[in-house]
Amino acid sequence: MKFKMIHENYNVQDLTRSLEFYSKALGLTEKRRKTAPDGSFIIVYIGNDESEFELELTWLSSHPGKYDIGEEEFHLAFRVDDFDAAHKLHSEMGCICFENPAMGIYFIQDPDGYWLEIIPTR
Repeated sequence: MKFKMIHENYNVQDLTRSLEFYSKALGLTEKRRKTAPDGSFIIVYIGNDESEFELELTWLSSHPGKYDIGEEEFHLAFRVDDFDAAHKLHSEMGCICFENPAMGIYFIQDPDGYWLEIIPTR
């Protein structure tokens, strides 16, 4: 039996803001969208041509406010071919939240507080 990872879900407060962040920070674009007939949720799958893996962003109309994402020990990792250019972009965006020079990696934080690891191609 084989299992293939296909997506990970993040719940977001402001879908437009999140889509803009992921597009600018990581080059991810909308692949498809599901909207509840009653308007109670919108699910948008984003990705790029580098992988079949997608990030599922879910907006819930009834959620009262900020999501509790725990201690931020979980994260999604991205390998980048131009680490220096990525670091420059993310520095300019002000979204770098943690750097580990000894490991040669850093993390950015999305508008809802989710951490995303940036790893150079080695």
